[in-house]
Amino acid sequence: MIDKTAEGTRGASERRGVPSSVARDFTARVLIVDDHDLVRDGYQRMLAREEGLEVVGEAANGWEAVELCRKLRPDLILMDVRMPEMDGLEATRRIKAEFPTTGVLVVTTYDNPDYLLEAIEAGAAGYILKDAPKQQLVNAVRRTLNGESPLNQELAVQLISRFACGAYQQRGEPATPPPDMPRPPERLPQGSSKGLTPREIEILAHLAQGKSNPQIAQELVISWATVKTHVQRIIAKLGVSDRTQAAVRAIGLGLVDAERS
Repeated sequence: MIDKTAEGTRGASERRGVPSSVARDFTARVLIVDDHDLVRDGYQRMLAREEGLEVVGEAANGWEAVELCRKLRPDLILMDVRMPEMDGLEATRRIKAEFPTTGVLVVTTYDNPDYLLEAIEAGAAGYILKDAPKQQLVNAVRRTLNGESPLNQELAVQLISRFACGAYQQRGEPATPPPDMPRPPERLPQGSSKGLTPREIEILAHLAQGKSNPQIAQELVISWATVKTHVQRIIAKLGVSDRTQAAVRAIGLGLVDAERS
């Protein structure tokens, strides 16, 4: 367990909610959690070159991650899944229960939609694979800090398709979706839209494809801020907590065509 700063408890909880024009003056504090020294060192070197990011600590297992999170209050945690003593998913549950504003980006070798689902259920904001290109990882870090949900697109499509078919399974066994995940509901009557505007439904279709706000903005020729506002309204209207759940629920309701997504 490594604490790289003497600031200790000053962190995310003191800076949330400030205007974006002010927030960009702050350096985001990052905690790296992985049981392999070489992996942690690689992340450290990579992020050290990035403006606005500071690695404030390293942990080799989930227990250490929880303890360092209490001490350092990071803005973002890069979290491995399989680790000794406590795995990354359990650590994520505990951290999000205690520090709900701390972002968790799962970075793992497991390309399994069941792990993706469990990570989302635990409260992770994003899930990408360790073999992703360096710039993709850096972009995922920045997107998570910006309130987005960077996901491995192939796994996200598999997961969304599973919900769309009503065939939710976890670790190979039939199960009931956890209470904080959208259950596959009955499809809405034709013409129903849950109060969503045509533009919001159009953006939902892009969310179901795993696209980021900048990608959606470019395709629809609108600003990033406009996309972000639409996404926030979509989440509120569908009664879900993030963009991934919004896409799942939209497909289940028949608002978005799963095959086209």
